[in-house]
Amino acid sequence: MNKAFTKEPDAADDDDGDGPSLPALPAGTRNYMTPAGHARLRAEFMQLIDVERPKMVETVSWAAKNGDRSENGDYLYGKKRLREIDRRLRFLTKRLDVAEVVDPSVHFGSEQIFFGATVTYANAKGEERTIIIKGIDESDSLAGEVSWISPIARTLLKARVGDELQLVTPGGVEKIEVVDVSYPAPQPG
Repeated sequence: MNKAFTKEPDAADDDDGDGPSLPALPAGTRNYMTPAGHARLRAEFMQLIDVERPKMVETVSWAAKNGDRSENGDYLYGKKRLREIDRRLRFLTKRLDVAEVVDPSVHFGSEQIFFGATVTYANAKGEERTIIIKGIDESDSLAGEVSWISPIARTLLKARVGDELQLVTPGGVEKIEVVDVSYPAPQPG
């Protein structure tokens, strides 16, 4: 089949890649991020734009000069990788444009739970769990970080140490109690 008649993904389809993707922002909400999370996404953006993309463009250009492109693995892989990089760059651009950086250290010493808090809570059995409330694009559940839009974070936000709360889970309503709240210390300067 002629290459002219193969389907390329539309721009609207670009956010639905093969790789892992981050959750969509709920309508009408802000994209809160900690300064560290914002810096990490910005560093990824700069790495892609300054290092990976130019290197891949060079590889594709070199491979295109080598003749038959339909059987040229470097060319085919390079074009695919360029599309992945461009898709990720568009995603990062959108997320960074609407990011609202919130420094959790402004609440240092507070017992009330806000964005960026490290919260320890106990369930009815007395089992304690510690989580950190972070942004959608930076939370890592394996590290005990949860997105501020997650059910547990929404239940905990605005609560104080000693408050007993009702957490709605798929298994039913669970009673939890806030045991401890902490924030990172403000950085001098």
